[in-house]
Amino acid sequence: MKRAVHQAIHQAIHQAINSDKAPTPIGAYSQALLCDRTLYISGQLPLTTAGRLYQDDIYIATKQVFANIKAICIASDFDLDSIVKLTIYLRDMEDFSGVNEVMRTLFTPPYPSRSCIGVHSLPKDARLEIDAIAQK
Repeated sequence: MKRAVHQAIHQAIHQAINSDKAPTPIGAYSQALLCDRTLYISGQLPLTTAGRLYQDDIYIATKQVFANIKAICIASDFDLDSIVKLTIYLRDMEDFSGVNEVMRTLFTPPYPSRSCIGVHSLPKDARLEIDAIAQK
């Protein structure tokens, strides 16, 4: 009984968000969780809903990642302007300027806070992954 009550409270506080306009998760996680007025978006790869992974062009890859993030935002009645924090994971820090250029076309000041982390590898051998936090 105690476990059932705890689980009911957890589900009431944490609502899983899924959009059919973003790729299906490739593991045991949700596309996003809505907790009160904060949306936690799982890391998104440059992957289409059809399973195509964009790798060759950092601009196209970054646009695809943000298209996925935007779709998840819309599914939960948020938008890109709701994003307050981004974490960007890059396999090659040479891609940093390309990601910045794309971001300038999608966001307006004040820009979200952001971290950029160079990593050795990412799922599906992607060249970048971005997760986000949005708030109403």
